[in-house]
Amino acid sequence: MYVAAAMSRKFLDTESPAWVADGLITEAQRQQLLARYPPDAVPAVGLLPLLGSLLVALSALSVVAANWAALPPVARLSLLISSLVGAYAGGHYFMQRGNRTLGRGLVGLGLVLFGVSIILVSQTYQLVGYDASGLLAWVVAGVALAYAHRSRLLAALTVFIGAAVQTYCTQALGSYSYATAALLAGGLGYLWWRRPDGLLSTVLSAGLLWQAALWVGVSHAKITWFFVPAMLVYAAGDWQPNRAAGRSAQGPPLIAAYLFALGLALFGETDAYADLLRPPVLAYLGALAAVLALSVAGKKQRGRLDTLPDWLLLLPGFYLPGGLPLAIATLVVLYAHAGSVLVRAHRAGSADQLTLGTVLFVGATMVAYFKLTWAFLDKSLFFLLGGVLLLGLSWYLRRRNARVLAAAGTPSASPGAPAEPAE
Repeated sequence: MYVAAAMSRKFLDTESPAWVADGLITEAQRQQLLARYPPDAVPAVGLLPLLGSLLVALSALSVVAANWAALPPVARLSLLISSLVGAYAGGHYFMQRGNRTLGRGLVGLGLVLFGVSIILVSQTYQLVGYDASGLLAWVVAGVALAYAHRSRLLAALTVFIGAAVQTYCTQALGSYSYATAALLAGGLGYLWWRRPDGLLSTVLSAGLLWQAALWVGVSHAKITWFFVPAMLVYAAGDWQPNRAAGRSAQGPPLIAAYLFALGLALFGETDAYADLLRPPVLAYLGALAAVLALSVAGKKQRGRLDTLPDWLLLLPGFYLPGGLPLAIATLVVLYAHAGSVLVRAHRAGSADQLTLGTVLFVGATMVAYFKLTWAFLDKSLFFLLGGVLLLGLSWYLRRRNARVLAAAGTPSASPGAPAEPAE
């Protein structure tokens, strides 16, 4: 919060004189804006106490860790309880006085101490657990605190806690905690829906993908089943009313799908992958089609059908025979996806999307070069073809934009100049 305020003040100091000169605001209004964002946005008040408390906590923890074995069990338990109460009480105290950054930081420290206490108490009293019920309480506490304080910081911390708990369940206990996955998807998902945020969207999406990957591993399913829950996360982004938060949530699933398609293009030349990638056709395609329908409905509802080509990356080309057919099919998909990103970028006038589309196009071209043309096509001719493709695509998009401007009646020439004939 303090960093954002400081950045706002710096922006106003730089830009507001030009606003006054252009007549957008008056000098009095400029002074009101500057007063709203004072230069001393007290970052020291928020950050220095937080850093100081963390250093004190680390110092105390190092002393306790060095002497933990020598402490009697009652002293250990008392120390853990007092640490928890102190962290939560301190967080509540500072939040009541308006210092939410420090307050939520202390509450987050208390949440971490709660999980550490669960582990240390079980070790101290030699409690043997054969399920994840103890650690599940840690996830429940994280979700509850995130709701109680309406904190995206605590929600993101809970995502990492849920990932750690699920990893322990699958690796140490050999089981999957569906309750942990449901708490993250349902509990934190609802918080994300009501309070959309770009960073939380990305963290929660990546955390849910990790949960899906662990489920695939522990259930010994075909790894392509991973994309059914992954694209459910993507579909949730289609339904999110906040477009920025929705696209942030769709980033991790799209990255995973792109890397998978890239792997098929590079390493799918034999049928050795068949046992790992090919689930039963009807079951897999039926599940993926259901998620696709949900995604399309969300895109239509929110007016985002221009992003439908994202699904090109999920075309099940791994059912094709290995070798040249698979490589060509995958490269066609990669080129089509890159082209769709470039078209969308030109329509929206987005420089970031244009850069992304160019990178994807060049990436697909490099894969095609190393997989298909290394042995039998001259390098100079290959790069010439790639350049011609990019230039041709750029020419087409510019021509299309000119048509759109002409149809909208946007003046593109000086007054009195004859209009260009329609093409």
